[in-house]
Amino acid sequence: MNAPDRFELFVLPDGVKKLTITPDTKIPNAATFKVEKEDHTLANMLRMQLLEDPKVLFAGYKMPHPLDHYFILKVQTTPDTTPAHVLGNALTELIQNVGSMKNKFEVKRVLFCYFLLCNGTSSTIWAFHFFFFFFFYLAYHFFLLPGKFY
Repeated sequence: MNAPDRFELFVLPDGVKKLTITPDTKIPNAATFKVEKEDHTLANMLRMQLLEDPKVLFAGYKMPHPLDHYFILKVQTTPDTTPAHVLGNALTELIQNVGSMKNKFEVKRVLFCYFLLCNGTSSTIWAFHFFFFFFFYLAYHFFLLPGKFY
């Protein structure tokens, strides 16, 4: 058919930058970022992360056309910072949040599979399993994730 090849959705052509920054000449402390080969998933997460920063006055994005695989992000900040600096901070925080969520998911998945394997055992063994789970939970949250409290 006339659909583009799937690799065109994520492979950058030669000479094309992933991120281009254009300072806004009409609005103070504002810039436009064009991010190539990304879609609404990253754009919306990035917009929401930017809006959590009190130094960001405006953050919004648009996808010009469904067949064009890029988005345009507009950011306006307070005078004491720059849009590029705020975007870098937002990306760092977003990577940390996604990593934390992945770690939590992995722990829950391992524990769920462990309890599925132990299904049908006696109540004495269940007590052992409960203490094993409790120890694993404490070890993970207090020794493997120092400085993070939930």
